[in-house]
Amino acid sequence: MKIIMYGTGNAERKYVKEWMEETGNEVKMVTEQLNAQTVDEAQGFDGISTQQTKPLGGPALYKKLAAMGIKQISTRTAGFDMFDLNACRDNGITVTNVTVYSPRAIAEMGLTHAMYLLRRIGDYTSRMEEGDFRWNPELISNEIYNQTVGIIGLGNIGGATAQIYKALGARVLAYDPNKNVEYAPYVEYTDLDTIIKTADIISLHTPLLPSTKNMLAAPQFAAMKNNAIVINMARGALINTADLIDALKNKEIAGAGLDTLADETGFFNHEVAVDDLPDDYKQLQTLPNVLITPHVAFFTQTSIRNMVEISLNDVVKVVNGQHSRNEVRL
Repeated sequence: MKIIMYGTGNAERKYVKEWMEETGNEVKMVTEQLNAQTVDEAQGFDGISTQQTKPLGGPALYKKLAAMGIKQISTRTAGFDMFDLNACRDNGITVTNVTVYSPRAIAEMGLTHAMYLLRRIGDYTSRMEEGDFRWNPELISNEIYNQTVGIIGLGNIGGATAQIYKALGARVLAYDPNKNVEYAPYVEYTDLDTIIKTADIISLHTPLLPSTKNMLAAPQFAAMKNNAIVINMARGALINTADLIDALKNKEIAGAGLDTLADETGFFNHEVAVDDLPDDYKQLQTLPNVLITPHVAFFTQTSIRNMVEISLNDVVKVVNGQHSRNEVRL
C-alpha cells in the first residue's frame, strides 16, 4: 500500500521508517501540509495521513481527492476541526483521528503551566531581572493541595489531568455533558457555571466546536475568582484572546497558561521574524503571569510514536474496507 504523509516533522521520520519495515507498506513523507496547492501530490496513492491545524480547504479539495480514489484522511492529532466534515461526507471520505496518543503528555504540560503560575515564577523572574530579589508579600503563593481545580471536558486528556491533580491532593471539579464513570473516583461532577465561579485553576480539554468557540470570554472572566489561573492545552479559539488580555491586565484573573492560541497557525511550529508576530501574542508574551508554549504539549517520544503508528494503521484499515474505532462521526 502506498501512503502519502503530509506535514511530516523530523521527529516523526524515525517512527515512520520503523513502521514501514514492520508492515511492508510504503510511505512518502512530505513536509508540506495538505491544501489546494499540494493536493495533486496525492495522485497515485492509496491513502493519506496528515498533521496540521490550518484548514485543508473548501469542498473542491475533497472532490478532487475523491476523484483520485482517496477514500480516507487520517489526522495524526486528536482535534479534527481543520476538516470540512460535510464535504468529507458528501465525497465518501472517512476521517480518522488519534484520540489517545498520550493523554499524560498533555496533562503533564498543563500541570507544568499551572505550577509555574501558581508559584509565581514569572513574577519572580521579571523582578530578578531588575535586581529585585526580595521576598515580597504580594508574591506569596499557595500549594496545590489547597486548590480547587476545574476540568472542563473530561475525555482521555481531561481524565488524565484530573487523576494527576487528585493525586497531588487538590479538590477536582469536572464538567462534561457525558459523565464518564471511569473518572468518578477522581472528580466531583458539577455544572460549568460552578467551575467558572469557584475553581482556582480552570483547565480546558474540549474540542473546538461552534458551541465551544469563545467559551471563555469577558462574562466568564468577570465571574472568575481574582486568583484564578486559566490553562488551555486544547484549542486556542476556546478562549476569546482579546477578552483574556483585558482580564489579565485588569487583574480579574491571576494568570494564564497557553499551549495554543486562536491565531497560532501562522507562527507556531515556524521560524518567523519577531516583527511579524501578531499583536495579541506580543501583548501576552510580555506579561509575567502568562506562560506560552507553541502547541508542544503532545511533543514527547511516546506521543509521536503513537500518533504515527495509530494514524498509519488506520489508513490501512479504512483503505482495506475495515472500520477503525477512531473514525470521526460525519
